[in-house]
Amino acid sequence: MKIITKSSSETKKIGKKIGAKLKAGDVVALFGELGAGKTTLVGGIVEGLGGNAQDVSSPTFSLVNEYKGRHKIFHMDWYRLKKLKGSDAAMIQEYFSKEHIVLIEWPERGKDLLPKKHMEIFLEHQNENQRRLSVTTA
Repeated sequence: MKIITKSSSETKKIGKKIGAKLKAGDVVALFGELGAGKTTLVGGIVEGLGGNAQDVSSPTFSLVNEYKGRHKIFHMDWYRLKKLKGSDAAMIQEYFSKEHIVLIEWPERGKDLLPKKHMEIFLEHQNENQRRLSVTTA
């Protein structure tokens, strides 16, 4: 599915629709360059899961943020990591359980760790306000 949004509020609304459909155990991998709208989309997803979008911030320095919603939500940002391996990889694997929703920015740093069944969302700049979202399931 491909979607064009014309503002950050539209991107957030799409996220809210996605979040409303997620179930415990779902993993969403968010791909896109800096400023593509990944964290904005996560805010909408969290809202769609019954959480507060205002709680959402990029976990670039903390690696993982946790939010409340209908299910526990873990928001990861792997931007600062070269590659996930060793104890970091083992820790990440623990998050992929049936009880949680996991949202990952910059998943290409550890793509081989993603569960076989997950959603991938690619965000691309079209211009200053417009974004193209491509949503697939793997």
